[in-house]
Amino acid sequence: MRFDVVSIFPEALRGLLSVGVVGQAWDGGEIAIHFHDLRDFTDDAHRVVDDRPYGGGAGMLLKVEPFVRALEAIRPACGPRTTVVLLSAQGKLFGHADAVRYAQGDGLVLLCGRYEGVDERILAFVDEEISIGDFVLAGGEAAAAVVIEATARMLPGVVGKYESVATDSFYGEARLGAPQYTRPPLFRGLGVPDVLLSGDHARIEEFRAREAWKKTAKNRPSLLGLCGKGADEDG
Repeated sequence: MRFDVVSIFPEALRGLLSVGVVGQAWDGGEIAIHFHDLRDFTDDAHRVVDDRPYGGGAGMLLKVEPFVRALEAIRPACGPRTTVVLLSAQGKLFGHADAVRYAQGDGLVLLCGRYEGVDERILAFVDEEISIGDFVLAGGEAAAAVVIEATARMLPGVVGKYESVATDSFYGEARLGAPQYTRPPLFRGLGVPDVLLSGDHARIEEFRAREAWKKTAKNRPSLLGLCGKGADEDG
């Protein structure tokens, strides 16, 4: 699968994406990641990519023209099932289902906003506008890294043991993953639940399922429709 990132800081992500399972998949050819400097698609000597917003207001906006030129340059190398995404605080919330859907395509082109955002006319040239959360970042580079890693993990061969993916939070059901423990069995008076040491796989699976739902009810009650309905209670 191919990923293209358009940014005014194209090298900001290289180190982050060069490590772990994503880095291994990149080295092994399971994925390809290409970075594009937005300034390379300007047509003036100073390589200007931003300007003041019409109607006034604080800050600067990224111009639409360089992004469109970048897309026109990138598209010939992309497969027919490539999705173009604008990363924006105003976008719909990115989730696990989106990562699964993106992984079924040929590639992703990720446009990274910055400053006060991008000229709204860019939406005529993209497929989706997404956000990774209800907060504002200085730019879309961190969000691009999140989307690439979440999507790459859904590709066959990227994660060594696919069972690891199948037990992730949000995989299959709208719930968090179960609590996990490793050695030592006792640390400063804190022990590992006896059932996990029992070797009884049926009981272990029951325990993990029960604890996953309890953790979801405690930390993310909205996933269960429990907001304001005793979400702090065990069960």
